[in-house]
Amino acid sequence: MLIDSFEFKLKDGRIATVRSPKEEDSQAMLDYLYKAAGETEFIMRYPEEWDGFTVEDEKAVIERINNSDNQAMLACFVDGKVAGNCNISWGRYIKTRHRASVAIALLQEYWNQGIGTRLFKELIQIAENNKYITQIELGFIEGNTRARALYEKMGFRIMSANVNAFRFKDGKLRNEYIMIRDIKR
Repeated sequence: MLIDSFEFKLKDGRIATVRSPKEEDSQAMLDYLYKAAGETEFIMRYPEEWDGFTVEDEKAVIERINNSDNQAMLACFVDGKVAGNCNISWGRYIKTRHRASVAIALLQEYWNQGIGTRLFKELIQIAENNKYITQIELGFIEGNTRARALYEKMGFRIMSANVNAFRFKDGKLRNEYIMIRDIKR
């Protein structure tokens, strides 16, 4: 699903552009994903787990999501660079089409600029515009207090824990907390 482009002002005064990524953004998106994975333990993959994922692979992901009727991806660009991205997807089947799943990541240099909040507002609006979606779900890794604070600010609440869901390179295990936000119309 394609999302119309929009701009907003960051806390530091710069202008951010948010839009569905295009195929020509594939290299920039891949570079961003690799960098983001190296900046924090709280992203699903380590940087080396992106090795072997090519620009052509990323183009295919972008094309698939942009042409989908139950997924959307947004990328945030600041000064022509990818600052972050988010996505939303929802079920097609009667029993699960009321549930949407979201994910978000930002490069550290863009933290505390209002990007996460603005991206979440857009994800929530997408869900509100879908007559079937009644809840949005996400997961975060234990210890990610910054993410938890953002999610709670956006109306999410913890519903459950998946114990020892993540094993870090040093062998430490961390829980994943599942959060839900109801969609009110």
